[in-house]
Amino acid sequence: MTQPEAAHSVRLGVLISGGGTTLKNLIDHIDSGELAASIELVIASSADCGGIRHADIADLPVKVIARGSYPNVDSFSEAIFSALRDAGVELVALAGFLSLIRVPEDFLGRVMNIHPALIPAFCGRGYYGHKVHEAVIERGVKLSGCTVHFADNEYDHGPIIAQRGVSVLDGDTPDSLAARVFEAECQLYPECIRLFAEGKLKIEGRRVRVKN
Repeated sequence: MTQPEAAHSVRLGVLISGGGTTLKNLIDHIDSGELAASIELVIASSADCGGIRHADIADLPVKVIARGSYPNVDSFSEAIFSALRDAGVELVALAGFLSLIRVPEDFLGRVMNIHPALIPAFCGRGYYGHKVHEAVIERGVKLSGCTVHFADNEYDHGPIIAQRGVSVLDGDTPDSLAARVFEAECQLYPECIRLFAEGKLKIEGRRVRVKN
């Protein structure tokens, strides 16, 4: 019997600014065999990022590239993408990375981001982490969730790959809503990376088509 062809193992670069919960989720999916990928480089925006601990435990290479060390966004971005090229990274996963970067031509369509709301709602500059969930609850919306999209050169703006909804319950706090949204993120982000690795994502203007 002919065995099915093994899924392509995509070479990832993961960018972090905080505690690294998304990085840890990707590590867990890779270790369990649920995601055919290898993390070739973790880039942290500061030396005190809590997520560096997860990378160290998993014996992953880490490079600290701080925005304050560079005079402008362009030089900061060039340092990041130069390191990613040197590591042979095929796909960049933004994992709570808070600094704006310029995506160069050779990485367009190869940088993913996950946002803890349903874009275009509650997104853009200033909407990150608990600030998103606080705004959702204050506005009184009934449905939130998460969005995976390809990153361009604006905050939370590039073509949307997939979204998953989460009900906002009466009595929700930012913490309780964040926990349920993160549960959705933990499944959706690896799924989108898997689709990329399988060559099933096609960008058409502002839209992403998932090929069969």
